[in-house]
Amino acid sequence: MAGKIILDYMQRLRKGGARHCMKHYGIYRHQNATLLTKFLFMTALSDSEPVRKRLRLDVDIHSPATTKKPEQPFSFKGVQKETKLDNYFKDIKQKTAHACPVKMEDMAMDTEKTKIEDLVDKDKVKLDPSQKVALLENANIKAVKFVGPQDVSTGVQKCCPGEPKSKKPGTLDDWVLKSSKVPAEMAEVDVKVIATEGTAVPDVDMQSPESAPCTPPQSATVEDQAQTCPVSEELPRATSQLTEGKPLGDTCTEDLKSPFQEARDGKAAEVKDAGDLDKHDTAGPSAATSKGSVRRNSKITEFFPKPQSQTQSVSVSARGEGREDSRGAPSAKARWLGTPIDELKRMPQCGQPLPPLKVAHNHTIMIRTDLLREGDVPVPYPTKFKDAWDDVSVKMPCSEKNLFPVENEDGSGVQSRWELIQKSLQSDLSSSSDVQEAILRYNTAHAKRWDFTALHSFCTKVLDPPVAEHLFGSILPAMAQLAMSATKLCTQPIPLLKLKMNHSITMSQEQIACLLANAFFCTFPRRNSRKSEYSNYPEINFCRLFEGSSQRKIEKLKTLLCYFTRVTENKTFFPTPPGPTGLVTFTRQSLTSFPKWESSVTRFTKLHITCEGTIEDQGHGMLQVDFANKMVGGGVTGSGLVQEEIRFIINPELIVSRLFTEVLDHNECLIITGTEQYSKYTGYSESYKWAGDHNDETPRDNWQRRCTEIVAIDALKFRHFLEQFQPEKFNRELNKAYCGFVRPGVNIQNLSAVATGNWGCGVFGGDTRLKALLQMMAAAEAGRDVAYFTFGDSELMRDVHQMHSVLTERHISVGMVYGLLDQYYSMVCKNCHTPRPDVRLYDFIYERVLAPPPSPDGEGGTSASTAPTDLH
Repeated sequence: MAGKIILDYMQRLRKGGARHCMKHYGIYRHQNATLLTKFLFMTALSDSEPVRKRLRLDVDIHSPATTKKPEQPFSFKGVQKETKLDNYFKDIKQKTAHACPVKMEDMAMDTEKTKIEDLVDKDKVKLDPSQKVALLENANIKAVKFVGPQDVSTGVQKCCPGEPKSKKPGTLDDWVLKSSKVPAEMAEVDVKVIATEGTAVPDVDMQSPESAPCTPPQSATVEDQAQTCPVSEELPRATSQLTEGKPLGDTCTEDLKSPFQEARDGKAAEVKDAGDLDKHDTAGPSAATSKGSVRRNSKITEFFPKPQSQTQSVSVSARGEGREDSRGAPSAKARWLGTPIDELKRMPQCGQPLPPLKVAHNHTIMIRTDLLREGDVPVPYPTKFKDAWDDVSVKMPCSEKNLFPVENEDGSGVQSRWELIQKSLQSDLSSSSDVQEAILRYNTAHAKRWDFTALHSFCTKVLDPPVAEHLFGSILPAMAQLAMSATKLCTQPIPLLKLKMNHSITMSQEQIACLLANAFFCTFPRRNSRKSEYSNYPEINFCRLFEGSSQRKIEKLKTLLCYFTRVTENKTFFPTPPGPTGLVTFTRQSLTSFPKWESSVTRFTKLHITCEGTIEDQGHGMLQVDFANKMVGGGVTGSGLVQEEIRFIINPELIVSRLFTEVLDHNECLIITGTEQYSKYTGYSESYKWAGDHNDETPRDNWQRRCTEIVAIDALKFRHFLEQFQPEKFNRELNKAYCGFVRPGVNIQNLSAVATGNWGCGVFGGDTRLKALLQMMAAAEAGRDVAYFTFGDSELMRDVHQMHSVLTERHISVGMVYGLLDQYYSMVCKNCHTPRPDVRLYDFIYERVLAPPPSPDGEGGTSASTAPTDLH
């Protein structure tokens, strides 16, 4: 290791001068040196005169004033015969002259002038712990290691097939270069030399095991990289060692016994302190390079390629940072824990083939299935509009029975409201005031109550004049035409998804756009009052979206107008591709039977939990949970702007479900398959911002639906924290989650994972750790894995992962955990007089699960079983 010896000299020159440097040159420390010092030192070594004399007399480099010079020189034990050393160094010199100008005979001649007695003079020579270890080990050195030019290629050692691997990875031996051929004359010398070939390579600043991987130097050629160790085989092992806090072992040299190995026993603590010393002996580019090729601050890990994709980056990062430390505890820097997300099932890969799309008694299809083609706009069915004005169908604005009261000569009268709507929307809509006037013409009963402040502010203060001109000159007229095409597009009565129904509705994205355009212009009858027959349904008209001056409303309008632009024009001021041509299915699922939770023997499924990412992005292809209000959509047409409302405005096709979905009961959920995301966003609630158009590239299934499945499940709202631990309350939440996750009649092998998060928490008052546990239980019973997003809460991520790990490793069933929840309420919460219990839920479970069960003889021993014997 001639290069390392040079660097050692340079470091000693900086700290203690030439004399101090020569006395310690056998103890290798790989540190940076200034370019000037390096140049002076290499110049000094170019002469045949002994190094110590040249440096002291000619170069005139002095030790710092603070350095205490030892009075007597010292030598390494074992240097016995100068002639043998000189002969050997001369031979090495001839082989390495082209790579290193150091004269080996000078080093050998100089070592005999030193004495070992100085090693014990601790008052005169102050050594750091790593130096003490090296000096102690010199007493038992049996072999010295030289790596000749044949073992080095462009500064990176080759990996020799068939070489034995280290028997004790992660120990000091992993850091030491080894050679199988050592001259007998050198059996007692502790000197390490690496001779490089003529090709110059950059200097290398060795990194610690915690350092991030870097790319190879740009100067490396294809042939150079081909000579390095196979990255595909070594990188996983290297990243594994980084995870465990171990140094990267030398994989490219012969693996003989380390010269430090005999001194290692009984000195474990000292060897640990000397770890930094030995890390610098890892194989890498030599420091003895040509002057013109030096590139400072490069890293040894630059010889590994960077990840080529986001997936690879996540995987390597997870291993590099370490999901768990060597003791099994989650790393403080871990961003995800558990099963890698790529190992969880997604649609369409895991899905079963769909049967042909056909009308059934529980499935209403509003298009011609025989004409369904990929890329073509679906054809509505039937061809002519079929009116229905009853209690089981949506009352459409284009119905003949949608009448509007007017005053005539007789004092009373009615006229077709649809005709009035058409006349109003065909008028000139050149300003927000015109839009307001048009809407109020057929909503006269609400003229004094409705407020359009948000709409006016958006059009006059937010939009630039050219954009506002385009909005009123192109987009709004196109939206009006889309709304008035209801008789051509929505020709079939739309059934109401009422309580206790199991029914599906499949319609085209174009039909949905028509219905939402009518909602924007507030045309749906009987939907503006809570006292009407639709009081048990969510709002659908956008009248509340136009009121107030909240910034939330402005951002909502930006997001929704982005959608309307997409479905009305191919190219506008929002540069977007053509409108959608697929289908969307809305399914109300109502269950009548649920698992007997207390007796369930189902084991927990896989868990991926992360404090980064979102359900809609990283959870693509999974069953994505909408933290719903029992009135689906919550405050999407009002001022609400949290998880459900955000999802409904970036996927506006979800909003149309409010038109026909009655309030959800405790045993019901709404499943929406095929909606498309049209907008990007940032922030949450008050910080929400529309961030531009989004091009959804999610693949479509055989029914031309996007493989995006969203389930709306509503959680209970708790006024008091302890309420949720009551058995009837957490039983209800279990059943609700199970209803959303289960698919009766579908093989569990064809079910994707659940992408969820802090369902029912926040303003609903739910405990995040309880809700996470309940969702894992419900998913396990439904046969699904779980991808859990904590939305930045890393502490929650670690707590839930640790709980899941304990439950799975101890083979705890869902029924056992249910019994523990029951115990927790009766023993901790039932008689608690404080707002929150003294014992936390997870601590209670750990106490029961991890406690050893009593021995069969009753004498307090432990049983072989890993699961508690009585959890009920």
